[in-house]
Amino acid sequence: MAEQGEELVETIGELGERLTLAKESIARRIIGQEKVVDLALMALLSGGHALLVGVPGLAKTRLVETLGVVMGLTTNRVQFTPDLMPGDILGSEVLETGDDGSRAFRFIQGPIFCQLLMGDEINRASPRTQSALLQAMQERQVTIAGEERALADPFHVLATQNPIEQEGTYPLPEAQLDRFLLQINVDYPDRGTEREILLATTGADEAQAHPVFTAAELIAAQTVVRRMPVGDAVVDLILDLVRTGRPDEPDAPEHVREFVSWGPGPRAAQALMLSVRARALLAGRLAPSAEDVAALARPVLIHRMALGFAARAQGVDLGQVIDEMVARALRIEAAA
Repeated sequence: MAEQGEELVETIGELGERLTLAKESIARRIIGQEKVVDLALMALLSGGHALLVGVPGLAKTRLVETLGVVMGLTTNRVQFTPDLMPGDILGSEVLETGDDGSRAFRFIQGPIFCQLLMGDEINRASPRTQSALLQAMQERQVTIAGEERALADPFHVLATQNPIEQEGTYPLPEAQLDRFLLQINVDYPDRGTEREILLATTGADEAQAHPVFTAAELIAAQTVVRRMPVGDAVVDLILDLVRTGRPDEPDAPEHVREFVSWGPGPRAAQALMLSVRARALLAGRLAPSAEDVAALARPVLIHRMALGFAARAQGVDLGQVIDEMVARALRIEAAA
């Protein structure tokens, strides 16, 4: 066991160095937005999917393309529109006639058969098309014409959503939102960062990212994340945080009972457990801490909870509700 522990420590150290190189390569094309880049890497290291929420022009598409290059993943992009059909994503069977006159069906793969799928403005597609992603995101396979077809390994979906323009959109159902490991809010850059972007992207030459990982190495890194030890105090903190977000729980705080209509399920605790390990790995630490749980509470929980009508009418902010939940959970842990 001691030898295995030493091997894990050495592996985590080496992987941390590779991830530093990966972040440096990403920074050649994505200026600023360090938190967004870190969260996207955490989603990949955890083996999960991420929902990027931000107004147009904040380099969301550029980030996904860059991640595909740096992490060595085959990448496809789908622009979601109201007339997009499930077959446009999954693929379809076509009837072909051979030279000898024989006829047979041939399956033509859709863009989902890749390792990193970018779903641009996912909430513009109809519910029928959105549901085509449900099985793929959860089971890593799709069923077409009664036949199950496995997707690539690894398989990740990074979808984008515009929070401002809601005309002609279809809100993602809770079942699909829950399949995103993290919701990553992409904000405007500050003035200094925007000046750097302006100078770097309007010249004759533009910096390019270079591969740092391969798909096989990313899969190995995901295995390391799952092997990383988590202390009992962090496990209890995760459970306390997730369970107090459910308004029907006996221990739920008053503000949750009053404002929240439905709370996070067990998948939220699983997402927190994986993502706090990935955050510790990115920081070069051997185990996650309470700080990691607090930092990832919003990205993990904010799309897995909903405010009631009265709370929305009063202008209650769900992020602030989660912050109060975190503060309460930390106080409970400190008192234990």
